[in-house]
Amino acid sequence: MNLQSSFQGSFDGGTLYIVPTPIGNLEDITLRALNTLKTVDYIAAEDTRNTKKLMNHFSIEKPMVSYHEHNKQMRETKLLNILHEGKDIALVSDAGMPAISDPGYEIVDAVIAESLPVVVLPGANAALCALVGSGISPKEFYFYGFLPRKKKDREEELHSLKSVRASLLFYESPHRLKDTLQSILTQLGDKRVTLARELTKRYEEYIRGTTKEVLDWTEAHQIKGEFCIVVEGGTGQALEEDKWWESFTVDDHVRYYISGGLNSKEAIKKTAVDRQVPKRDVYQAYHIKEND
Repeated sequence: MNLQSSFQGSFDGGTLYIVPTPIGNLEDITLRALNTLKTVDYIAAEDTRNTKKLMNHFSIEKPMVSYHEHNKQMRETKLLNILHEGKDIALVSDAGMPAISDPGYEIVDAVIAESLPVVVLPGANAALCALVGSGISPKEFYFYGFLPRKKKDREEELHSLKSVRASLLFYESPHRLKDTLQSILTQLGDKRVTLARELTKRYEEYIRGTTKEVLDWTEAHQIKGEFCIVVEGGTGQALEEDKWWESFTVDDHVRYYISGGLNSKEAIKKTAVDRQVPKRDVYQAYHIKEND
């Protein structure tokens, strides 16, 4: 058990401050965030070059330590030693809230394990801005972040989310946006969807419509910037009753699994399980089509 009274009493060590930074418009930084960055002893940054630009804009000079996806395990000991010396650290990512699809969770967990305080400041977050601006219900929402890159893994994840009633929030890069929207259409259907890009910046844009309409928009426009995707929640239907493959022929069904990385034998087996038919029937249908 760990009990932390953040602003009462004293601690045997420094404090780790989690400091959100603007996702675009620099005016979105809070006064408290600025004061914290000015008073800590060190700043742990996802990209020190990027954070240096922010520090220069607000005339803040502090020693920085890089802390990112590829060095976080090596940096953990160094940051813990700094805290045990009684010095304070502010953890920042390139934009938004650290640890939300950015590095940060592991060092927070490690600091808590050392019985040192972690203080989280409120601030900018792209997913919540996108949700509120989407017009899709924010009453319940499920934040996923970035979906897997491989089609098979991505569609399996989306299939598992089909029964979720809450609105779904994803992040996506511009070069994978079309593929992700196609997977959303295949697995979740033609639902209400909003794309939000360049949030808080000069070219901020919301694209609202059905999945098909939004997918058509991506075909007709040049895709730039990082995207938030908000998808209308499901009906709560049990996954066992779902037949996402219903519009597929047997041949399409098998080829879908092959395109996801399975060999033909494995794809035929999974297709037979989905359709609850003998494997030999799927085998015959697939090979007859293949030999046409």
